[in-house]
Amino acid sequence: MSTKGRAAQAREHDEVTLSEGDGIRYLHFATEWVQGAMRIAKPDELVLEYTRQMMAWLLFLEPPREASIGQLGLGAGALTRFCLKHTASPLAVVEWNPQVTMACHLFFKLPAPLRLVIDHGDAAAWVADPVRYGHCPVLMVDLYDAQAQGPVRDSVEFYANCRRVLGDVGVMTVNLFGKHESFPHNIANLREAFDGRVALLPQIDAGNQIVLAFSGPSLEVEAATLLARAEDVEARYGLPARRWARALIGGKRGEPLRF
Repeated sequence: MSTKGRAAQAREHDEVTLSEGDGIRYLHFATEWVQGAMRIAKPDELVLEYTRQMMAWLLFLEPPREASIGQLGLGAGALTRFCLKHTASPLAVVEWNPQVTMACHLFFKLPAPLRLVIDHGDAAAWVADPVRYGHCPVLMVDLYDAQAQGPVRDSVEFYANCRRVLGDVGVMTVNLFGKHESFPHNIANLREAFDGRVALLPQIDAGNQIVLAFSGPSLEVEAATLLARAEDVEARYGLPARRWARALIGGKRGEPLRF
């Protein structure tokens, strides 16, 4: 299906359905594809590995104090709950389907503090609004519909607007499918929009592959510095950050890393 056709399809609100197994509740859009998950006994835990990797921006930035952490696509609210628990940052979430938000409040223990703002609308229109430019130095993008055939928003223009939302210094994480036909298209568009400043984490077993994109001055980081930062992130947030750092370093331990 073309991007144009899928974009038009994505304007319809998908039916929200639930399933449960082994103490985990899952969000679906009336298909077998999982759109999000929550461990019922530990709702703040990031159950799915790809959601943990979506927090890899912590390797490069502290959670903002005044500007917002941005999230495009609410899913089951896992990233939102995690950020509410572990940071004091305002959160700006964009979700197309109001039924998803309702399900998150009713079935996925999503709180509603004042520092959480959820806008219901098209993420592409949200990032294109100049009032958003510089609004979120952190942006997590996870935009899928019921068919889960690659992101529903993936143009160069969309990613360029995401870069503007990041402002002068920022990091974006994007959830892609590594072996899907949409992957090369997305990587090419991300590289064009971010002047090549893109880094990839390894694909996980479920097929997800998280990509980081950077705005602001070029970064040059020693491998030892990145590993030290990863140890700190792992200790503070309980995330496998050293694994992420080692993946980004690869065979470049003896030379600076450039992002």
